[in-house]
Amino acid sequence: MSITTELPGGTYHLGDLEVTRVGYGAMQLAGPHVFGPPADRDAAIAVLREVVALGINHIDTSDFYGPHVTNEILHEALAPYPDDLRIVTKVGAFRDEQGGWPQALEPHQLRQAVDDNLRRLGLETLDVVNLRMPGGDDTMTPQPHEPIEERFGTLAELAQQGKIRHLGLSTVNADQIAAAQAIAPVVCVQNPYNLARRDDDALIGSLNEQGIAYVPYFPLGGFSPLQSSELDAVAQRLGESRLAVALAWLLQRSPNILLIPGTSSVDHLRENVTGAGLELPADAVAELDAIGS
Repeated sequence: MSITTELPGGTYHLGDLEVTRVGYGAMQLAGPHVFGPPADRDAAIAVLREVVALGINHIDTSDFYGPHVTNEILHEALAPYPDDLRIVTKVGAFRDEQGGWPQALEPHQLRQAVDDNLRRLGLETLDVVNLRMPGGDDTMTPQPHEPIEERFGTLAELAQQGKIRHLGLSTVNADQIAAAQAIAPVVCVQNPYNLARRDDDALIGSLNEQGIAYVPYFPLGGFSPLQSSELDAVAQRLGESRLAVALAWLLQRSPNILLIPGTSSVDHLRENVTGAGLELPADAVAELDAIGS
């Protein structure tokens, strides 16, 4: 498979890795609440194969999705992997028997998580590993005083050993990013961001100047769908779905934004790709920009 230029937004470089700006988030391939197996494993496999067929070469996953379920399905569906397929994973948490997301940030836990991702994905080297830092009460708000140096340093050591090609960060603020950069290069930052949640507006610009990708998770609101009367009004006027407008706004927001919307449906996957390619007129962009101000 070769990277297609027909996908909305073209491509972006994570270090020396060229990825499509429209990617795919594999979290929803696991069972309800990202726990346990999917109701239809064959459908999950079909989605991943359609991802590749569409020309998407950027898949986001983690071994704690399921746990283990998503990576196992990825391996079953796509191995041996296309040469230019880039799999981005994350470490820093695990799933307990109740389906919770406890932290797993001790050096031995991070090393184990990297090895688990390698083994279940069937890889010798992980393209990109994001260090997922702890969030606040909503699990998604970066905590300014949460130390990052030892944790990121552990991943940097694994990169030197050849287990990881590039490093990224998740649920972090500017100070934590700077602290990590003093240890090793950062190629991407994955934080909560969408039309209504705009805390990272300034950060996105700063990262763009540095050539660092910004990957919004929950771009459509996550488990609580994005609600906005302004979004609904713009979508209705354009004759498009609200989800298409929200994705298109993100892709046009900044050239360093990469999308990883997730779905367990082939039809929905195609709709997401088509929606991201919607060209929003200037007046619609201005209305949408005002939502988070």
